[in-house]
Amino acid sequence: MPRLPSLSPKKIIKILKQHGFQLDHTTGSHFIFYNPETKKRTTVAYHAKELPRGTLISILKQTGISTENLEKAK
Repeated sequence: MPRLPSLSPKKIIKILKQHGFQLDHTTGSHFIFYNPETKKRTTVAYHAKELPRGTLISILKQTGISTENLEKAK
């Protein structure tokens, strides 16, 4: 498995939108995205810092996006 890059919430949101996810709603500083085709949902904490690797891994598992697709979408 290739090493995961450090990504900001803005970049993650851009990648999610490229994969068909839409902003469902926000709760405080957390954006909840939903994909109507796959019926998958994920939450992205919108902060100024880069997302921790564990959070990024969790988002990828919830959305079904592989690390190879992540590298292509950057």
